[in-house]
Amino acid sequence: MENLGCASASFIILYELLKKKRRRRSRLSSQLYLQRSRDRSLNNTFLLRDIQSEGDGRRFKNFTRMSEADFSFLLDAIKDKISRRDTEFRMAIPAEERLALTLRFLASGDSFTSLQYMWKISKQLISRIVPEVCEALVDVLMEYIKLPSSPAEWEEIAQQFENVWNFPNCLGAIDGKHIVIQAPIKSGSEYINYKSQFSIVLMALVDAEYNFTFVDIGCQGRISDGGVFNNCKLYHKIEDGSLNIPAPKPLPGRSLKLPYVFVADAAFPLTENIMKPYSGYHPKDTAERAYNYRLSRARRIVENAFGIASSVFRVLRKPLLLKPEKATLIVMTVVCLHNFLRRSKTSKHLYSPVGSLDTEKEGELIPGTWRAEEKELASLLPLKNIPRRNKESVAAIRNEFAKYFKESGALTWQNKYM
Repeated sequence: MENLGCASASFIILYELLKKKRRRRSRLSSQLYLQRSRDRSLNNTFLLRDIQSEGDGRRFKNFTRMSEADFSFLLDAIKDKISRRDTEFRMAIPAEERLALTLRFLASGDSFTSLQYMWKISKQLISRIVPEVCEALVDVLMEYIKLPSSPAEWEEIAQQFENVWNFPNCLGAIDGKHIVIQAPIKSGSEYINYKSQFSIVLMALVDAEYNFTFVDIGCQGRISDGGVFNNCKLYHKIEDGSLNIPAPKPLPGRSLKLPYVFVADAAFPLTENIMKPYSGYHPKDTAERAYNYRLSRARRIVENAFGIASSVFRVLRKPLLLKPEKATLIVMTVVCLHNFLRRSKTSKHLYSPVGSLDTEKEGELIPGTWRAEEKELASLLPLKNIPRRNKESVAAIRNEFAKYFKESGALTWQNKYM
């Protein structure tokens, strides 16, 4: 009994000593944040102002991925949504710093743990600030992502595709990507994709100027790639005819009326309004080879949109260590910012400078700078190609496109590169 009593007393003393040690460690670790709240000179808003005061603006643009004018515009638009009041115990983090922190997270893809040492804000608070700011940004910028609502608006996009990419009757390029995330708690195999990674799916439609006109984000990675598209709103709108697509018309110089179409890769089904490549190998100088080359050339638009977004907002290049709901919000924010910056007068050339996008010189492809980093991607995985049997009526539409690209619609230099 005496030994038992001694052992119990020793255990109690040891427990109390460990508890005090834990309290001391917690107090020491919080000094970083307490010092910040007492000393306004440690506020990173002032760091941002120091960068602004340099004059040329290059560091500010690199830090936030946009011009000072666009940063101010976004700050004014969301300030009321993200501002918090000071309390007797600490000063609230200013809206300007909340926005800068969020933009830096999107631009760098650094973890919240890493960011807390740079910004002197606890990772717990960062995990609340980032979603709040992203939600406010999406709310303000969602108007930059919208489908055309009338046949005339669709025809304007089709005319751009014909003028720039020599693909008539084209309304946009479709593609999808798997966004890798950390394993959600108690999700089982819901989010496991074909590469045995946990992911959500980003499905997107892009116009001839690299802008997203439709996105669908959040579908579980385990769903087949064909099922992802069949479940998205765009597919249902195409099927029920609610997109207000213009009436079919002949290709230039031909008589057979063809429907307006979206171009896609082999992962998608061949339908009346979706054109995909011919499978297998086709000899040079054949209509199928010409069609595949011209479709690939038009579809390059969506590849560049994903490439530019992920090269500037590098959060897309790494697995997102977030729940699916927050990961969906992050991706939507990047898409909204992409369209906003592409249309901005002061940030467009900063966001996608000369040489960043694929270009052509007399048909020769000059890869954009984003392709040099493509192999480093740990996220943004392509959809899996699925072989499908095509309907004869739909195949006839594709064959008419192929004949046009081989005959009257042929480009003078296409045989050299296809």
